[in-house]
Amino acid sequence: MPQTRCYYEILSVEKTASQEDIKRAYRRQAMKWHPDRNPGNPEAEAEFKACAEAYEVLSDAERRQLYDRHGHAGLRQNPVHDFRTRDVADIFSMFNDIFGQQAGGGRRAAARGFDLETEVEIELEEAFTGCEREVEFKRLDVCEPCGGTGAKPGSKPAQCPTCGGQGQVAQTGFGGMFRMVTTCPECRGRRNVVKDKCEKCRGQGRVSTKRKLGVRIPNGISDGQVIRLSGEGEPTPPEVSPEGKGPRGDLHVVVRVSEHERFVERRGADLVAVQPMAFAQAALGAQVSFEGIDGEPVEFEIPAGSQHGEVVVVERAGMTELQSKERGDLHVVLQLVVPKKLTDEQRKLLAEYAQTERVEVRGGEQSFWKKINPFGG
Repeated sequence: MPQTRCYYEILSVEKTASQEDIKRAYRRQAMKWHPDRNPGNPEAEAEFKACAEAYEVLSDAERRQLYDRHGHAGLRQNPVHDFRTRDVADIFSMFNDIFGQQAGGGRRAAARGFDLETEVEIELEEAFTGCEREVEFKRLDVCEPCGGTGAKPGSKPAQCPTCGGQGQVAQTGFGGMFRMVTTCPECRGRRNVVKDKCEKCRGQGRVSTKRKLGVRIPNGISDGQVIRLSGEGEPTPPEVSPEGKGPRGDLHVVVRVSEHERFVERRGADLVAVQPMAFAQAALGAQVSFEGIDGEPVEFEIPAGSQHGEVVVVERAGMTELQSKERGDLHVVLQLVVPKKLTDEQRKLLAEYAQTERVEVRGGEQSFWKKINPFGG
């Protein structure tokens, strides 16, 4: 029976997440809950399978639309797999493009290790100039004492008696009408079993390690863009090469650019900023200046007669293009600010100005409230 939990919550994404965000979230969650990383933890395996079901729905445009409109009931028109009954290796086979695998053969046919993903957050100014960051992440590495075999040093794994060292078993159903090949439940595709387990990796052949890397982030990078560090992912799975002799997967570093207090929006290499202006500046015009994204003053003209919400474009004062010295434009949105408190002199001058425009205003003893309530209170 499929899950009844919210698929967006399972993958820890918002309902507005893009397909690329969903793909990255699934890869992150699947690697977090993968049984190889959580040996002997049935809850982790259940969560891993829940993530697969959530991704199958949210990665499909039609299913996602039905789910968004009608919830789980909408999927009756386009049902999903019941991943609770599926083997972990079979799930990897279904979504092998997500984990840096070659398609068509599941975990045994993997030509390289699994890809990993981490995030790094930078300021908008750092995105303008480019910067360096240190990222810390965890990955599974080959266990040194056993060399990846999972067996205690001095001993060797034995051939799996269930599959005869094939890593797969065949089952027949409906009176022999069809034959289905699945991953061996005993050795989980490794083709052998470990009786005398290595104390460090507990027979897994892989151990979790922490790693730190310096990452060069190029100027002009946008929020959500990914930097790929080749060969910094995990080694080949032990069922492919216990010693991890195949090529490693990659590390994908997702760059998150923090929101900025003054530059409220970014459109490619263009920036949008809000500039407050007084009534006098809007009516008479003014020359104003504020600090640009590069730390240098940006000067521009507020034209006489400017209206609230009008935009002034300052050319070549925006962000840098990706890995380039070329810059976008700065779009300054003018925002008329009405003072909440006035001095007596300001009130008098504005009242006199209002008379020239022949408009009604409140002021002094003849204010609106005084007129409708001459007794005060």
